[in-house]
Order: sequence, then structure tokens, then C-alpha cells
Amino acid sequence: MSKSRMELLIYKTHQFNKTVATEFYLLAFSNLQNLQILIFISVLLAFISCVVGNSAILVLIRHNRSLHTPMYFFICNFAALEIIFVSITVPKLLANLLEASRTISFIGCFAQMYTFHILGVGECYLLAVMAFDRDLAINNPLKYTNIMHKVLCIELAAAPWLMGFIIAAIPTIVTAKLDFCGPNKVNHFFCDLAPIQNIACSNSLVSNLLTSSAVVFGTMVPFVIILGFYIHIIAVISRIKSTIGKQKAFSTCSCHLIVAGMFYCSAIVVYARPKGSHHDKFLALIYTVIIPSLNPFIYTLRNKDVRVALQKSKLLKVLCQNRISSQQSHSHR
Repeated sequence: MSKSRMELLIYKTHQFNKTVATEFYLLAFSNLQNLQILIFISVLLAFISCVVGNSAILVLIRHNRSLHTPMYFFICNFAALEIIFVSITVPKLLANLLEASRTISFIGCFAQMYTFHILGVGECYLLAVMAFDRDLAINNPLKYTNIMHKVLCIELAAAPWLMGFIIAAIPTIVTAKLDFCGPNKVNHFFCDLAPIQNIACSNSLVSNLLTSSAVVFGTMVPFVIILGFYIHIIAVISRIKSTIGKQKAFSTCSCHLIVAGMFYCSAIVVYARPKGSHHDKFLALIYTVIIPSLNPFIYTLRNKDVRVALQKSKLLKVLCQNRISSQQSHSHR
């Protein structure tokens, strides 16, 4: 038998014997057996807080005409994105913590991965859009309403989703084409690019490079944009002579600055190292669960307009209840 035919036979035998992973096993926090219930309760409360809090923001802005402005239109989009964002990973994590289901199918894994990164990139660019909106409001208050018309607001709100679809697609597709024939245990609580690439049998150099490129365009570019807008905002505010004027100008963007800062501090640390590390899942827990649950409180407790709208809605509710009770007492008479 010739050498070439022997090599072909060995290759075919190897391909025949090679097993292909049809599902993945998410380790999550299985190494912390004593803390499983505590983590479950904490994550569940954070998830409920996020969904209820962001839903309340959506309802409040929808039913208060005083909040029908471009800024609150973007906050509405951000709240809706946050609800979907946590719903992609948290239910599976809760099932994992209860040991009800720690496996995820191959297709389900990459569907989760792609959707998660669409929303993650979308959130980064939406924060950049919100920074642009605040910069325009502070620097061109007289022209702000004319520039930020309804069509432009819709286009700016749609752009982050488009960027998410494009940027997340390439590394996800390339990673899905890798060979997974060895261990299928993923050291994470959801299907992320780096942990999945770490268990691939084939060379993941190309997918790692594409992941790094996606990180640059998906997180670093909007981060630089946000930084640029806030440098400009601070420069303009510093030229305002009145202390009250400075406080009023800064208050319009302080909530957004806090939210963007918290999100980027944890996300950049994780995705600046595409190969991942043992502590990445703990950092991921911060920006996928904890921060989204805090955002509604930041926008309500630190935002004067939202607080006023909340007080009015409470007052309106009391008045409605009093009117109903008076009508009922009148009908009994």
C-alpha cells in the first residue's frame, strides 16, 4: 500500500472514530456547592428587580406626556433591551443553580451566544447614542428639538440593533464551525465566545482574532465615542459661570454616565481578554444580572423628572381611588 493511501486511510479512520459534541454542559457555579441556594436567591431577586423595574419605567414613560422627549425615548429603548438582555441568560442560570438542567444543545448554545452578543453590542451603541443626545441637548438647547425629530430618534434607536446583528454574526459563525470533539464542559453560566473556543478541538486562532476584532468594534469604539462626547460636555459645563446652571446641566447626564461607567468597567475587563479566565463568569454576573437590576433605580432615584412623574402618578392613583369610593358610597345611598 502506498504512503499516500495509508495516510488517507488513517485520516478516514480518525474522522470515523471522532465524536462530535451535540450539547454542552454549563458548569456555572457548580464548584461553589455550599453557595448554590444563596446565589440562586440573589440572582432571582436581581432578575425580578430588573424586569419589574424596567417594565415600570416603560409604563411610566408611556403614560406621562411630560416624559415624551428624545431622552426618555432612548431610556425606553434601553429599558426594553435590558429586559430581553437578562432573559437570555438568567432563566438558564437559575435552572442550572437548581441542578434542573445544566446541559444546552449545540444549536441552543449558539443561538444564545448570538442573541446575547447582539444585545450586548446594541447596548454599547445605544449608550453612545444616549451620550450624543445629552451632548446635543447641553450644547445646542435651542436647536435640540428641531434636530432630534421623531424620524431621527427612530433611526438612532434602530442603529444599535443593526450594529449588533452585524458585529455579533461573524465571530459566532466562525466559532460554530470549529470542531467540538473533546470535552463539552463549559466553565461559564452561558454560552460565551471565549469559553466555547477554549474547548474546541480545532485551531481557534482565527475565531480568537475575529472575537478580538468584534470586541474592538462592539465595545471599544462606542466607549471612545461616549468618552469623546463627555469630554465635550464637561468642557461646555466648565464654561458655565452659574453654579446652579452647572448642576442643572450635569444632572441631565449624570444617570447615563453612572450606567455607562458601571457597564463598561465590567464588560471591558472580560472582553479585553478573548481567551477568558477563571474569574470572567463572576465579572459577567455583574454586567448581565446585577447592573441591569440597578439601572431602573438609578434612573428613578437620581432623575428629577422621573421622580415628579412618579409622584404625579401616585397622586392620580389616590384621586382615582377616592373618586371610585365616593361613587360607590353614593350608589349605596
